[in-house]
Amino acid sequence: MTDGPLSRYRAKITAGELSHDPMQELCAEKLQSLFKALNHYEPHTGSGGWRERFGLTRRREEPEPPQGLYIYGEVGRGKSMLMDLFYETVAVDRKRRVHFHDFMQDVHDRMHRFRKTKSKDDADPIPPIAKDLANDAWLLCFDEMQVTDITDAMILGRLFEQLFDHGVVIVTTSNRMPDDLYKDGLQRQNFLPFIDMIKQKLDVLELASPTDYRMRNLTAADVFLFPARPDAKAKIDEMFATVTEGARVAPDSLTNKGRKIEISAAGAGVARFTFDELCTKPLGPGDYIAIATHFHTIVIDLIPKLPDSRRDWAKRFGTLIDAMYEHKTKLICAIECDPSEIYTDGDYSFEFQRTVSRMTEMRSQEYLDMPHLT
Repeated sequence: MTDGPLSRYRAKITAGELSHDPMQELCAEKLQSLFKALNHYEPHTGSGGWRERFGLTRRREEPEPPQGLYIYGEVGRGKSMLMDLFYETVAVDRKRRVHFHDFMQDVHDRMHRFRKTKSKDDADPIPPIAKDLANDAWLLCFDEMQVTDITDAMILGRLFEQLFDHGVVIVTTSNRMPDDLYKDGLQRQNFLPFIDMIKQKLDVLELASPTDYRMRNLTAADVFLFPARPDAKAKIDEMFATVTEGARVAPDSLTNKGRKIEISAAGAGVARFTFDELCTKPLGPGDYIAIATHFHTIVIDLIPKLPDSRRDWAKRFGTLIDAMYEHKTKLICAIECDPSEIYTDGDYSFEFQRTVSRMTEMRSQEYLDMPHLT
């Protein structure tokens, strides 16, 4: 038996890798309790052979699975770090740690393969897929559970019901409390039983730490690099890694009123763009609001000094900054020049002074400490 997540957490504090946080310690204690419970549990997954299929034998009585854990809270509070300490120490052979988006993509891929092998269109893929998933891993650890897609929303209830029936134990992190999952989504009333199931099968814990540990290491002097030196990209890479804190980073997209907004890289509530992607394409105020509300931090690789003739680029950039400012979205960027010199002489230069003023405020420690407004 290994030492468990609580002792690992305390060891990191002793080593100076972490600062003591009472809410993190409470979460580690909850994970430790589950860690201990799993030492005495294993579901009877797998087939019982032809005798069981024909009802000629009685299944062994299934052990009652321990209650899983749903850890939610604002970004940067240490949810993923704590779950990883649990995952690394728990003595379970068939376990799987996966980003929730990747898990759902895997489920859709399995459904597609299932339907290709069946002659009837009405064949139900959920029961066999759930059984296969349970046979592969009866402890599932999900990072960043969020539900934004109606297709996911409509299958999650049946899928998780089947997983729980197979004795699967689930630990998950999320930025949202269960009642806010798929909030304002289409046909959400059909999703509500899934929320009730989550609250019944998982112990729900808010990690309400007052400190955003990802942003704590960024000071006002760090977030804007100007004038950009040759090592600016390397520094932006380093800051992007800091605020995503080892989370899954991949291309992403948002949809606003039918318009698809492509994102170079995103993870853990952080999106990374080039200036061209944000400001030389025909994006409008609604697009920038969608970006600013969906992501708590925006990273822009390099903001150039704009020629006088590029009023359209300057105006889009100003609209982006307005949206970010209103929602307290954080900005990390490299700038070719001093912010006050980005756009100085064109016919939008007077209005652009407000953009410069807001950028100055967005660099302040006071602004960096403000919560993101969605």
